[in-house]
Amino acid sequence: MRKRVVILGGGFGGLYAAKTLAGTDVDVTIVDRRNFHLFQPLLYQAATGELSPSDIAFPLRAIFNKSQNTRVILGDAVDVDPASRELILADEGRVKYDDLVVATGAQNHYFGNDTWEKFAPGLKSVEDAVRIRHRILYAFEAAERHTDPDEHRAWLTFVVVGAGPTGVELAGALGEIANDTLKGDFRHVDPAQAQILLVDNSPHVLSAMPQDLSVAAERSLISLGVRTISHVRVTAVDENGVSIQREDGSHDFIPSRTVLWAAGVTGSSFAKVLADRNGVTLERGNRIKVDEYCRIAGHPEIFVIGDVALQLDDNHKPLPGVAPVAMQQGRYVARSILGRQKQPFHYFDKGTLAVIGRANAVAAFGKVHLKGYIAWLSWLFIHLMYLVGFQNRIVVFIRWAFNYLTYNRGARLITGEPDSYFMTDNREHRQQESVTK
Repeated sequence: MRKRVVILGGGFGGLYAAKTLAGTDVDVTIVDRRNFHLFQPLLYQAATGELSPSDIAFPLRAIFNKSQNTRVILGDAVDVDPASRELILADEGRVKYDDLVVATGAQNHYFGNDTWEKFAPGLKSVEDAVRIRHRILYAFEAAERHTDPDEHRAWLTFVVVGAGPTGVELAGALGEIANDTLKGDFRHVDPAQAQILLVDNSPHVLSAMPQDLSVAAERSLISLGVRTISHVRVTAVDENGVSIQREDGSHDFIPSRTVLWAAGVTGSSFAKVLADRNGVTLERGNRIKVDEYCRIAGHPEIFVIGDVALQLDDNHKPLPGVAPVAMQQGRYVARSILGRQKQPFHYFDKGTLAVIGRANAVAAFGKVHLKGYIAWLSWLFIHLMYLVGFQNRIVVFIRWAFNYLTYNRGARLITGEPDSYFMTDNREHRQQESVTK
């Protein structure tokens, strides 16, 4: 019988494992709760109206329609039976495997304060991007309508929590929206008056990057009207704004109707299920520790890769939760399953990039540090190269060129239902106007 390989998750790790196994002498089954692969590095552009969600997603079946040994199952894995080697789905379906590759990715992490998610959405899915886009654009619409100075100021105050790559990219995009995209669109509000705050507990933005690039990124953010607030910890988030605690122990409250979360992620909920069924202890960040071959202890047939895996590098430090790690791990485990890889996994760091705004980015390729326009061009080329689907590459390139020339964001549509406290605010506002009249 041909070996049965089940890959749970169609993200970067699962995709690259499946592509390496395509056309080989094994039967591959990809299981995912979504029918598409999402290019998460560009998700913030969907959240800020520069790209449409369909531009950064590609159907999994279309990717593997010519791979006769690969099939795709739309399903939500809820359990696993290591004894019978079966993956159990939410509809009670069972998928048998000889080798299991778990690449379920990560989810937003609120450090035990899950109630904050209602008021400060994170950015990990298409639904998150649409929700954030709604909030950003709706805030300007609400500011146009409100006459009360305090309410007006709260709607024009945007707080991004977390100054890593996602937070920096979101804050930079907000600066462009306020200063360029919406210029002249409103009659009673000047979008350039928006206050954009980037809040983090670290001393600098992009703290994982070299300090010279961190400083350059912060200067670029300031030029876009973004104010960074460092050495602070968020203590509460509600419909009225954010409470922060400073390094000296003092507390402040920032009135804001739009709070976006980019402060942390944790392994997917399936990590706990897998750990419980296999007698493995979950590590920090809801991640499963794997050996140098990307396998969990006691089960050489189960590989865990990507954001849900905790693997140490040569210096005994955890590998970062970034797409290149998942890609390389995906290829590695596929070759291991085929018997073509005997050596331990070694991550090759090709560099780190972050875009701050229009024609501005920072990049670190080993000892080579790039800033500004050259770094931005590098960022464009690399992201286009790794984007799945030739059609998507062409569409994204055309959109980027059009946006660059016109300062326009064509996908700035307010879709979906508003959040409940938005609706409450609108109702109270209408009642106040009625009483005034």
